[in-house]
Amino acid sequence: MMLDADALDTIKWDEQGLIPAIVQNARSLDVLMLGFMNADSLKRTLELGQAVFWSRSRAVLWRKGETSGNTLAVKEIRIDCDADALLLLVEPAGPTCHTNAESCFFRTLDDFIAEPKRF
Repeated sequence: MMLDADALDTIKWDEQGLIPAIVQNARSLDVLMLGFMNADSLKRTLELGQAVFWSRSRAVLWRKGETSGNTLAVKEIRIDCDADALLLLVEPAGPTCHTNAESCFFRTLDDFIAEPKRF
């Protein structure tokens, strides 16, 4: 799938040329991770059908699972109403988190607060 210039212009990239990309399991709807994409990573994702992100710490493109084998097959990409965030619906091949957890969101904020707030 090709991404044309008009589509790229629709996206509200931040000052670094990035957009947050929420990754959700297409079947279970569990939120798996949050990554960042730039225009190149979005284009590569569409070309490969696999999630490709921009590493803010290493300043390189990286395909999720390129070393672990735990890839994310992209089934659908949605954009929010403000065009400033993406939602990738994926089929994961193995755990998503680098800790080997299925999701990067396996901890609660209470784990970090001396006196947890009960809602």
